[in-house]
Amino acid sequence: MSPDTVGLALLLLGALLLISKLVRVKWKLTQKLYLPSSIIGGGIALLLGPDIFGWAMGLLADRGIAVGFAERAAEGGLFGVDIMSVWAALPGLLISVVFASLFLGKRMPRMREAVDLAGPNLSFGITVASGQYVIGLLLALLVLAPFFNVPVISGALIEIGFLGGHGTAAGLGNTFEQVGWAEGQDLALGMATVGLLSGVIIGIILINWGARRGKTSVISADNKGTDREQAGLIERENRTAGSTMTVHPSSMDPLTLHFGLVALAVIIGQLILSALQWVEQAVWADSIEIVAYVPLFPLAMIGGIVVQMFVDRFDKNHLVDEKSVERIQGLSLDVLIIAAMATLSLQAIADNIATFAILSAAGVLWCLFAFLFLAPRIMPNFWFERGIGEFGQSMGVTSTGMVLMRVVDPEAKTPAYPAFGYKQLVFEPFFGGGLVTAAAIPLIVSPLVGPWGFLAIMTATMIASLFFGLVVLRRRRRKEEERAERERVSAG
Repeated sequence: MSPDTVGLALLLLGALLLISKLVRVKWKLTQKLYLPSSIIGGGIALLLGPDIFGWAMGLLADRGIAVGFAERAAEGGLFGVDIMSVWAALPGLLISVVFASLFLGKRMPRMREAVDLAGPNLSFGITVASGQYVIGLLLALLVLAPFFNVPVISGALIEIGFLGGHGTAAGLGNTFEQVGWAEGQDLALGMATVGLLSGVIIGIILINWGARRGKTSVISADNKGTDREQAGLIERENRTAGSTMTVHPSSMDPLTLHFGLVALAVIIGQLILSALQWVEQAVWADSIEIVAYVPLFPLAMIGGIVVQMFVDRFDKNHLVDEKSVERIQGLSLDVLIIAAMATLSLQAIADNIATFAILSAAGVLWCLFAFLFLAPRIMPNFWFERGIGEFGQSMGVTSTGMVLMRVVDPEAKTPAYPAFGYKQLVFEPFFGGGLVTAAAIPLIVSPLVGPWGFLAIMTATMIASLFFGLVVLRRRRRKEEERAERERVSAG
């Protein structure tokens, strides 16, 4: 692959992102659905790719129309095979950048503070995540594998696609290939798209229902964002700096500094992964292999935590700016999503349409049940605002949860935002692209654990998380309320 081809592929992605933003600004439907521009751009690229535009050109070539161009387009779509091959490699690279950036620049909360505020969110999140594995594996073992001849690792697709999202699905491409089911990545990417769209659409419906029924604490039924907000624009008077200049540009551009920190986090993650793989090969590889299938990105996230710990300890000048890290992360995620969707194989989904439909429907119904039935019982207050963010994340990654919270609590008047953020510090290292997500497929195919063993582990996790949220935390809150009442009475 020539450097010119790589450069052109990146430039085309940039142009597609600009076009998709224009679509978001001009097309009301995308505004009502709060579709990210990267998803719109990915949809455009998919339409112009080999599975749709290329298929149409193939029909023209068969009829002798524009044979030269039609034949080339039939193989690689409008953009060509070389460009598509570059795009296909980008998600696996950029997902490590996204996860390495998760904790950089963020203050690590005290344990008691995090438990009190984020405990209910964490209980709900782990219940939903482990439940996605329980439901998926039960369907895979009892329905999909025996009746549709689909590997049992298909039971992991709900959590990978819904909670993990496009980035995680793309990052697990090598893992799917190593276990002999490469089309599993295409199904995971397709489920990520279903989850994101369903999360946004159903989330907006739920918000309107909650506002009409008086279940929301901030917005009312007739409270809608401005036209600019719906278009994804920020009013001029409300615009703030996207990052802070923490070092003088004469020595180094501030963005360069933060890119270096992200790069260091990824390198640390690679060193950890290499060390773990070496230990596995030396000690237990003859009986079971797990780390060999684990991708880099969850270890890059740990690398980011390590870097942040050193920053907290030695950065006396406060050089690390959270917003600058977020800009790097946001760019990587936008490019990742559009590249992943552009290279999505619709043929693989069509070949496994029954599996795809069953798992997608089961995942949506489980998340909807969790929000309507479990969230009011686990969340101590502002359950709708806190629960809608968890609902969005459970179906369409963290950003979807943030979008829905932004709609239902636009000025952050409830504790939904800090509770959601603190919960990620414990949740993200394991689910939604973390260690559990990365290790799920290796554990399911391993003879030591297997699908039934992993199902038992996730079932136990779901039950324990439910007990923690419905019993332990409620008792703790009741005791705190009784103590506060006694102090109030004694003071009066």
